[in-house]
Amino acid sequence: MPTLTPRQWCGLAAAACAGLLGFGYYLEFAHGLEPCPLCILQRLAFMAVGTSFLAGALIGRRKVGTRVLALLALLFAGLGGGVAGRQVWLQSLPADAVPACGPGLDYMIGNFPLLKTLSMVLRGSGECAENTWQFLGLGIAAWALLWFAMLGLLALRLLLRPSDGT
Repeated sequence: MPTLTPRQWCGLAAAACAGLLGFGYYLEFAHGLEPCPLCILQRLAFMAVGTSFLAGALIGRRKVGTRVLALLALLFAGLGGGVAGRQVWLQSLPADAVPACGPGLDYMIGNFPLLKTLSMVLRGSGECAENTWQFLGLGIAAWALLWFAMLGLLALRLLLRPSDGT
């Protein structure tokens, strides 16, 4: 069985991110599951990870460029994983410990400075603690956390791969 090149791994990872985003939009538009602010941040992180991997697939054999893009993918996967982990934690809280629902993301962006908005979003709110869809016993945030971990490990592998002189 042939091994995949870094370029092929990047292409597969970019396709996985596109598929995950597509599934998220399917759940939103076909099943009416509105994304909470933390879900939106996770989508942005999947877009950034996917874009980094797509660029890695397109640059081909340039090892330094692939490593820089793998580092970016690792950074974005770490950020996305942190947001997903926060949401998993919020979902594990007892009902009386869940923060109250806050204003919508559009309202916060339009009325607060960026850092205040980000701080408010990362604190989470009641809608972020809802777990309305599950597959194999895991909710969307838990699946996102697993995917961020896998994509981050792939990026780390690409970043630390041995030098072959190219």
